[in-house]
Amino acid sequence: MSGFFVRKIVGFVATLVGASLVVFLALEILPGDPALSILGVDADPGALAALRQQLGLDQSASARYFNWVAGLVTGDLGISYTYRIPVTEMVAPGLAVTIPLALMAMVLSIAMAMGLGLYAAANHGRPGDFGAMIVSQLGIAIPNFWLGLLLILLFAVSLGWFSAGGFSGWADGFGLAFKSLVLPAVSLATVQGAILARIVRSAVLEETGADFVRTARAKGLSRRRALLGHVLRNAMVPVVTIMGLQFSFLLAGTIVVENVFSLPGLGRLVFQAISNRDLVVVKDVVMLLAAMVIVVNLVVDLAYQILDPRLGSGQ
Repeated sequence: MSGFFVRKIVGFVATLVGASLVVFLALEILPGDPALSILGVDADPGALAALRQQLGLDQSASARYFNWVAGLVTGDLGISYTYRIPVTEMVAPGLAVTIPLALMAMVLSIAMAMGLGLYAAANHGRPGDFGAMIVSQLGIAIPNFWLGLLLILLFAVSLGWFSAGGFSGWADGFGLAFKSLVLPAVSLATVQGAILARIVRSAVLEETGADFVRTARAKGLSRRRALLGHVLRNAMVPVVTIMGLQFSFLLAGTIVVENVFSLPGLGRLVFQAISNRDLVVVKDVVMLLAAMVIVVNLVVDLAYQILDPRLGSGQ
């Protein structure tokens, strides 16, 4: 177990380093000059040179990379090119929106998938199975931003149950803040929940035909107890894999959904930073999102060891 854990930690650190290199190089080769974007095309050359020096743009690419990584490690994310304030002050409020939104969407996605997938597997070959798969196919086909607009029209404009957008803030009360994230979370979770439901159904059906299930049923175990007590745990191994991957899709989906619902999260922040060519903010936010995905995948790998210890011993 200790060797398995060490290998995963080493792989985790190596993946973080690789992700930082990709993010840095991808943004460094973009055309354009941030200093020119800030001061304008008619700016004085001396002022441009002074601003480039102030922003560290006169340094070599390797020096800028190591300074950036050192800042990430120490919590110094630099100063925004556009707003001239520490990036930390911009990222912290965004995290308070994006992380709860992604977690809410993940919980809704899992609940939707487990309910729909288990129902379809338990009624395999029956009308309930076909109905559940039709519902999941519709969920896959609907883009989350379009679903978000439909939810706004129905629950905000027509029924008035929710606000059409914006975020009240956690300081104004948990209930109001939670309510502001319900519709965005549903729009994010629907597609991923529909995909995961089909995975759950397939995994459960595959395990249902295993010898140990037939033995349990021959000993008098009911279909429901065999499904929940024996089949589900073994079927969760491939399902957990997809859950880890889906978290990255949920984080990517926040970029669009947060703009649809006018939420001040990381998705909206990185969208605005790209529009303003604020490369410091873009690098920091993209790296932060990548780190969150890598951490989740590490948790998924460790969860394999709990679900099936043989996986860790065989690596």
